[in-house]
Amino acid sequence: MWLDALRRLVEIDTSFPPGGGYAAFADLLEALLAPRGFICRRVEVPEALWATPESHGPRINLIATPAQRRHQACGIYVHTDTVPAGDGWTRPPLALTREGDRLYGRGAADMKGTIAALIAALDAAVESGLLLARDPVLLACTDEEGGLYPGVRYLAEQNLLGCEELICLNGGAAPRIWAGCFGSLDVAITVQGRAAHSGDPGPDGVNAVEEALPVLAALMALKREVEARVSALPSPPSRSRPLTARLTIAAVQGGAKGSALPGTCRILVNRRVMPEETMEGALAEIERTVAGARGQSKALSITSRLVGRLDPVTNPDGARCWPRWRQALGWGFGWPGASFVRYGSSTSSDMGFVQRAGLSEIMLGGLVRPDSRGHGPDEFTTVQDVASLARALLAYLADSPIPAGDTP
Repeated sequence: MWLDALRRLVEIDTSFPPGGGYAAFADLLEALLAPRGFICRRVEVPEALWATPESHGPRINLIATPAQRRHQACGIYVHTDTVPAGDGWTRPPLALTREGDRLYGRGAADMKGTIAALIAALDAAVESGLLLARDPVLLACTDEEGGLYPGVRYLAEQNLLGCEELICLNGGAAPRIWAGCFGSLDVAITVQGRAAHSGDPGPDGVNAVEEALPVLAALMALKREVEARVSALPSPPSRSRPLTARLTIAAVQGGAKGSALPGTCRILVNRRVMPEETMEGALAEIERTVAGARGQSKALSITSRLVGRLDPVTNPDGARCWPRWRQALGWGFGWPGASFVRYGSSTSSDMGFVQRAGLSEIMLGGLVRPDSRGHGPDEFTTVQDVASLARALLAYLADSPIPAGDTP
């Protein structure tokens, strides 16, 4: 049953960073899919491509294909990583807790619950004898939540996607036509000082945190400049303002106790890149800003390095696949056709790498809702939404017209 499958999926810690649970997660997926008639292939991203100090463990991606291939392949993408559990949970994050219709646990909505929905759809197709017109091919990929080289990028660049159409389940439970999304850059900046006693630092002590202040000031000035840039990408209906580029100082770390000057200060910057911008230009802008701050600091060195990248997605909706997928979502969730709205997002996706490989039309669906607390404490989805997504997947894959009207 899909509920038991979701319980087992949530119990495996696949948080990034560090991403150390991918191999165990691939083991479980194989155990779940093999009895359902799938052949699983493991594809490991070479360590030289993804290695950063924040990451460890093999990057195991899984391609699960029906053993009996009869039709054209429809790729169904999920990412296997989650964000770390973090603080503030009132329920165990690495366990599935059911309270009425709600299912709590890290990854329940983003996005292990979507794997459970696919399993529910597969089981329902067998039980009902439903004939399919498309063979579902599961692409379970690493490092979407961060990292230097997402697994789907490697699959795309190695021509391993094996499909001409793709459903990305890293979206929301909403009547949405996907207009695209921003790219994302993570840049780690290291300000190097020299540790010493804070009471008597002598001539050699250099406080790395204090010497990072010119860098932080320069980044804040750049932030104001960046966030004045407006994108033409249509914004969500719930947002009254247009989408803009963004720069966030996401972390500042340095020092451990009051009696010592911190020898190192680390700054993590996240940059959301509009489709109208270039990734290379956005990165160069940050690097110039850091370089310009060096002359105002007494730090021994200030270095920056790229630790995460997701490219923008542009115009992924099209006339070949999206109309049927829109019908399937409407039937599965009970959304009338007139409720669908085309809009983009300043959040990011690893589907930009799929587009670069030549698959331009990418369908979007998922389980995340505004109140589902994705990336926060007590993340949850609902039994109803998992069942609705399963029905939508079945409706799209089936060798029959999609029923008219709301979900039965």
